[in-house]
Amino acid sequence: MTAKRTLHWAWVILGICFVNLFINYSVRLGYGVVLPEMIRTLGFGRAAGGSIYNSYLLTYIAITPFAGYLTDRLGARRVITTCLLILGCGVLLMGAVHSLLSACLFFGVAGLGSTGLWAPVITLVQRWFAFQRRGFALGILSTGFGLGFATMGAVFPWVVRSFNWRYAWFFLGAMALAMVAVNGVFLRSDPFAAGFRPWGEKKDSAGARNGGTGPQRKIPLAALFANRTFWLIGGSYFAIAYALYGITTFMVDYARYQLDLPLARASLLATVHGISQVIGVLTILPLSDYLGRRKTILVSNTVITGCLVVILLAGGSWMVLCIFIGILALFYGATFPIYGACAGDYFPREAMGTVIGAWTPFYGLGAILTHWVTGILRDATGVYNHAFIINVVMAAAAIVLMSRVRRQ
Repeated sequence: MTAKRTLHWAWVILGICFVNLFINYSVRLGYGVVLPEMIRTLGFGRAAGGSIYNSYLLTYIAITPFAGYLTDRLGARRVITTCLLILGCGVLLMGAVHSLLSACLFFGVAGLGSTGLWAPVITLVQRWFAFQRRGFALGILSTGFGLGFATMGAVFPWVVRSFNWRYAWFFLGAMALAMVAVNGVFLRSDPFAAGFRPWGEKKDSAGARNGGTGPQRKIPLAALFANRTFWLIGGSYFAIAYALYGITTFMVDYARYQLDLPLARASLLATVHGISQVIGVLTILPLSDYLGRRKTILVSNTVITGCLVVILLAGGSWMVLCIFIGILALFYGATFPIYGACAGDYFPREAMGTVIGAWTPFYGLGAILTHWVTGILRDATGVYNHAFIINVVMAAAAIVLMSRVRRQ
């Protein structure tokens, strides 16, 4: 492997990481598609369904900060490959659950595996692409989770008709295990060690915005955690994650059992959501290279807040619901990678993995809290309206917090 090859290895890295995200987010976001059938056949309530997802998120947020730290210390290849193996095993076991305890345990194992399939992945991709090309690269990468969600929405009704909901987990687990060897053989943790410059980086500016080509500095953790910007971005990340997961996880169940739509039509919302995500990440993330992450996040969170208001007031209008789910998803797809890209913009290259990992508990706590609150409110009131009002408030809070971040 040398820098003279026609194909820059950054594109191999990007392709493999795309498949990793496709599988990971088919599991993570696809849970909301499987949820209605799964809890119906197992006899669980919505609060129990939220608790299963939270077991995934609890292990995810507890371990991801260490995954980010280990990425900076051991290299992304080792972390991603090991975690993909764990994810595949946990997802396969999800197809065999019969009790709430086993479902929480096995989805918790899947959450443990997923710790290596976000922070290490976007850290790796950012290191292989020049500073001014990161939004472009993350846009391509992030189509993986939009397509994963869209595919689950389109394929799941067929899985139920032909087999049952358990096979959705069997298929996804097998895909994850098949990618373990591919990651172990082809991933490279550092472009300079592999004989490359980051793609798009000019020779006369090599390393200028990527941390240089020499030995990496060690950034004290205390310096990161004392940084005001770290906490403001983290708080905004928490609030927007609460708002987005509150609608996305229960979207299909809301359409199926509150609006009384058929399963195929309710699942179609996931396909609309996923396809819109793809469009969003291919346009909004590259645009953030020119507008700046802060301004892009402010615009995105404002649109998300407006869409949540309309979805709350739409009632049973299928067309309005589809349109505004689609608009929300345009910005949903860009939300998580663009917050991750802030690590490369506001913090040194050597600390990117650590910062992204340390922000993950903010995201995870927002998602966990919204699942419990939404599930409990839905079981207690019989409708999602009260929970959706809280989502609107949290999205607005995300705007306020991000507006207080100083310009880069």
